[in-house]
Formats: sequence, structure tokens, C-alpha cells
Amino acid sequence: MLTLEKFEEASEIVKNVTLPTKLVYSENLSQQTGGKVYLKPENMQYTGAYKVRGAYYKISTMSEEARAKGLVAASAGNHAQGVAYAAQKFGCKATIVMPTVTPLIKVNRTKSYGAEVILYGDVYDDSCAYAEKLAQERGSTFVHPFDDLDIVAGQGSIAMEIVQELPTVDYILAPVGGGGLITGVSTLAKMLNPKIKVIGVEPAAAPSMTMALASGEPVTLDSANTIADGTAVKRVGDHIFEYAKNNIDQMLTVEDDELVGAFLDMVENHKMIVENSGLLTVAALKQLDLKGKKAVAILSGGNMDVITMSSIVQHGLIQRDRIFSASVLLPDKPGQLALVAQTIADAQGNVIKLEHNQFVSTNRNAAVELRITMEAYGTEHKNQIMKALEEKGFRPREIGAKLY
Repeated sequence: MLTLEKFEEASEIVKNVTLPTKLVYSENLSQQTGGKVYLKPENMQYTGAYKVRGAYYKISTMSEEARAKGLVAASAGNHAQGVAYAAQKFGCKATIVMPTVTPLIKVNRTKSYGAEVILYGDVYDDSCAYAEKLAQERGSTFVHPFDDLDIVAGQGSIAMEIVQELPTVDYILAPVGGGGLITGVSTLAKMLNPKIKVIGVEPAAAPSMTMALASGEPVTLDSANTIADGTAVKRVGDHIFEYAKNNIDQMLTVEDDELVGAFLDMVENHKMIVENSGLLTVAALKQLDLKGKKAVAILSGGNMDVITMSSIVQHGLIQRDRIFSASVLLPDKPGQLALVAQTIADAQGNVIKLEHNQFVSTNRNAAVELRITMEAYGTEHKNQIMKALEEKGFRPREIGAKLY
């Protein structure tokens, strides 16, 4: 049972492994929404995500004998690191099964916390099935990433901290994958103050909780293909669903494209790295009427590899017309490139890359193609640059931008 006493116990115990993630007031998001928006930066935890809370509390409830037999978990990301770190603190052995396609940095980070890592299967489901089999063979405890009431109690400690710091909070938004975080947060929030509205946010391509609530029971999605990989879960937990159903006020979904913009905003306006799943709550704020209200958006984690980060930034800049490419046709004679460059410079554009194609036409004197990738301040400025090129007779045509 999830009781207030259990949540209070979990909230005290997890303090042994958590860093204080004080609420961060967001002036930028508050201006956009008309309310007072605060961020709960769980991306700043030592392991880069909130998952260590549930894992540590789970282990604390186990007997010494059970701990001696070790732990087994399956994860390609935050749960792996959370279990590994929590197990290290208790001095017990942890074995983490990860898909073979897991980035090396995540594998090494999990190993750095003292865990044994086994690479098995191409997807999480394969790894999970193998991990459960391994736990049974060894007599170890399988630590589920979300479908466990002890895990839920640990994650609920986030709500305890939010309410203690901001007792007058009106809305709490939490990302939803398998449902462990939202179940813990919503259940405890309602116990502390039934007036608090708890909103769950999912990727539009993986709405497992939305579908479960609509059906009255967990259902399995056909797919969960989203850049928010930490919440790409086809089915929410069976054991936790009744609590979720009784305490979640509303579910919202967010498209992947919205997460790209949210990442850019978080980096530029808040100087924080937040993974795509952690940005669901920020991207969903505009769907709510927050005028005169206080809202807390939980940033669940910040574990993102630099290659993905680079790609997200590039797509975000292109999405907002801060980087764009145009093709112009010009006679193959001296001075034309300089004229194009000067026209762009006069319009305050910044050239990032040039590609010169002399073979676009059989008549080179008639036309060669110049592809220009430029930096602008946004859509209005991009249009000004394109108009300046048009007025010089270059007949620019916008094309898909690529930095590399």
C-alpha cells in the first residue's frame, strides 16, 4: 500500500543519495504562460536523473539476506545508473542488462558505479526478459524501472520536496513513460493537498498512459517511436495503474518537434541540459491556462550524449529559421560571388557554408548554382535576407538546410 507514512519514510531515506534540487523560477516561461512557472531540476542529480530515488528506497526495504543475493535490472539509461549507484551505496552487487545498441558512454557510466553490465538484445524488451530470467536463476531481486510500489514511493519524494518548498503550488507536471514517477508524485500530492492538479505529459508517439486511462486498464501500444527515448514505453505498469488512475488529473501529449524547440530554450534561457523526456513538461505548459497560477514542471533527467545534443541543436536552429539555406543561380564570371556575399552582409546575414556547382547547366555562362547556408535572427530576418537577394536579381530559392 502507498501510505503517507511510506512516502514520509521514503522522502527521508532518499536524502542519503540525492542532491537538493531547489525549485528554479523561470521568468521566461512565466512570461509566456501568464503564470508563475518553476522548474524542478532533477537533471542536476548526481546520476543525472530522478531514478536513483526509487532505486535507493527499494534497496532500503530489502533484507540483508536479499541484498547479499544481489540485484538485477534492465535499462538503457537512467534506471541503469540509478540502480548501479544506489546498489554501490548499500554495498551490494548489481547486474544491469542493457541492449547491445546502448551508447558506450552509458555503458561505461553504469560500470563506473560498480555494476556488472551485460549487453543483450536489440531493444529494451529483450533485455528486460533476459534480466528477469537471470534474476530468477540467481535468486536475485529484479528491480523494475516503474511497476513497483517501493520504486513509486521513492519517486514520490519529489512531490514532498515541491510541496514543502512551494506549499501554494497549483499544478505539478511530470513526464510519463511507464508511470512510476507520475504515480508517486500524483498520489502523494493528493494526500498532502487534494487541490493540487497533477498533469502527466507523454510523447504523442507513445501515449501509453493516455490510452490506459481511456481504456480503464493498461494497454500495449503497437509502437513507441519518439526522440523522447526515456519515455518510449509501450505499456504502463499493471501494479501501479489503480493509483495512477485515481490521482492523475489530466494527460497531455507533445510532438517530437516541440521538444526540439524546448531543448533550445532550456539551453539558451536557463543554461541547462535536459534530455528530451525531461522536456515534455516544459513543452506542454502552453497547453494549460496558467494565468494567476503557480506551476512546477519536473525536469526528470539530463542524460543526453553529445552527438544527439548536436543534432537537436541543429534541428532547433533550422526549425526556428535561425539557420537556413538558399540556392541562387548566377553567371560564371568574376565578382558574382562577392556581390552575393555583400548583399547578405548588408542584410546582416552571416554565411556559414558555401557550395559552388558549375555543372547545374550545360551553359556555364548562363548560370552556375551557389548554395548558401546562412545564420539569421529568425523568420522575419530570413525573409529580409531573401528579399535583398531577390532585389539584386539572384532569384533565391530556399532549400533544406544542413550544417554538415
